Amino acid sequence: MGYHERHPHDSAVIMTSASPFSAARYIKEIGRGVNGARALPREDAQALFDAMLAGRVSDIELGAVLMAYRIKGEAPHELAGMLEAAHAHCQPLAAPADKPVVVIPSYNGARKQPNLVPLLALLLARDGVPTLVHGVRAFAGRVTSLELFEALGVPLASSTQAAQDQLAASSHPLAVLPIDVLSPAISALLDKRSIIGLRNSSHTIVKMLQPVGQHTPGEALRLYSYTHPEYRETLTDYFSHEPANVLLGRGTEGEVVADARRYVYRLVGTREVQARGRDPTGRPVGEAFLGASRETVLANYDRVSLTGKPHVDLKTVITTRDRLDNSHVIFLPLSEDDRTVTQILVYTDFNPPNG
Repeated sequence: MGYHERHPHDSAVIMTSASPFSAARYIKEIGRGVNGARALPREDAQALFDAMLAGRVSDIELGAVLMAYRIKGEAPHELAGMLEAAHAHCQPLAAPADKPVVVIPSYNGARKQPNLVPLLALLLARDGVPTLVHGVRAFAGRVTSLELFEALGVPLASSTQAAQDQLAASSHPLAVLPIDVLSPAISALLDKRSIIGLRNSSHTIVKMLQPVGQHTPGEALRLYSYTHPEYRETLTDYFSHEPANVLLGRGTEGEVVADARRYVYRLVGTREVQARGRDPTGRPVGEAFLGASRETVLANYDRVSLTGKPHVDLKTVITTRDRLDNSHVIFLPLSEDDRTVTQILVYTDFNPPNG
């Protein structure tokens, strides 16, 4: 039996929650590296994650588990077990009687692009849609949604009861709930990032939470965004097998809003397609880019779009065939009214490196 905060007077539960949890046999399965690691059964993943949230796993074993999953990745059925454990560590939050809640997780904040999560939430609430935003208060080097809500004069809920009352309001039903209020246990696991310097399973699970009512699909619509393509496959698999009411899409800097920069490949030359190993025509630049990183590539387009001036990128990139390419990429702005950049012509001068 795992630890359940909702039954504080059950002495058997209290004794179980205080006892150490040996994670060695689980680490033996998940810690064998990318090729040798094996996924845990759902029940084992649930038991392990429950113990981690309850503080029953020693620091050294906890670090081993976090790193093992960082390398192996979570299987869809493991995510299911972890999510069930996470829900048991959330404070109760009753669902409104008449409408489902739109649940918006916000855990990344904005670094370079506008953080549009507060705008999305405020628009939904303005139209009478009960909207719950849960997330972190602060993130070093980024502007979080909760910081923006406070700047806009929207108070953060001090308890799940306060959030419950806000969601039941007859007008503008919006609740903004810090994760350290919704689930101190999950918040503590998220904070391990500052110690080991890497994300862990809790960063995936916290965005999957359905914290309303009995955690059933009919009580809420969850918005979920992914950043890395491999997570899209895992999450699609998960939500295809688990009951869910969810909108899954690629967000902006980890947040569940569309990227305001809508650059799309309209026409791509044969030589460019050969170098890439695929034809990106019709796809967003942010998904089908070729370059050092998504942000670096989009920054080139942003520069030309904002300044209206040509730009040359001299950086070396690695093609899909793992070959270095010292290409010179020229970005030329095109305009239909001589004022606003409506298209960008990109010319690549392919120049394979010496040696």
